[in-house]
Amino acid sequence: MDIHNYIFFVVFSLFSPVFTDEDYAQVTACCTFKDPGFKDIEYILSGRFNKKLIGQYNSTRGNWTGFTAASIELLKSWNTDPFDAMERAFEKNILCANNIKYIQKLDNITSLPTIKLNSVKHPSMLVCSAYNFYPKQIRLTWLRNGQEVTSSVSFSEVLPDGDFYYQIHSYLEPIPTPGEQITCMVEHFTLSEPVYLVWDPSLPAPEKIKIAVGLSGLILGFLMLSSGFIYYKKKSKAHINLCQAFLTRRVLVPLEDVPEVGAI
Repeated sequence: MDIHNYIFFVVFSLFSPVFTDEDYAQVTACCTFKDPGFKDIEYILSGRFNKKLIGQYNSTRGNWTGFTAASIELLKSWNTDPFDAMERAFEKNILCANNIKYIQKLDNITSLPTIKLNSVKHPSMLVCSAYNFYPKQIRLTWLRNGQEVTSSVSFSEVLPDGDFYYQIHSYLEPIPTPGEQITCMVEHFTLSEPVYLVWDPSLPAPEKIKIAVGLSGLILGFLMLSSGFIYYKKKSKAHINLCQAFLTRRVLVPLEDVPEVGAI
């Protein structure tokens, strides 16, 4: 039954159908373990409509809390219903308590973030990205000359990469002026200390690679051309000197051996 409980846990906790940005209902179940031994369990069941939190059950408090006028009135009856309390206890048991060993395995999964810092021209901004990290919690901070930047900064949502990994992007616009030291600081559970990436205002890495490849090709072509020209000059010079030696060679003949005119 454990594997069936686990499948039910994954489906119930992770699958939340979304129809449109304006009209969707979502129910999420969350198990929070407050001690290393996974014994103190808090079960939270949340209901949302149109992205707004409507009501929430908290097992620590043992009741529902409403966040709209309609849900407050409705949840008053749920808080006095003994069958509702039994249902919540059943959910806590089947989703949390019965799957501790699987959750512990997930808890042991960690992955260091891969961090990149790039510039974009349109629009002009810097982008700090972290990829392939787990767990989901991560913090990206922009620093200008060592001071935290709080304006002109935006973030993407923490997006799933697949296989339990995540990615996130932070944007700083516009691109700072030369002379400013801009740093992206990344903090994550897997890092013993923050990682700092300093923006290099010189050409981006792809452009540097293109230029390096172009220069290498140009130098190689020049060397090949020079080698061919030198080889050609050596061969040509030897041939020309030989011809000159043949044409300018003088043969000395004794005067008495010269035949008289008309004797030939």
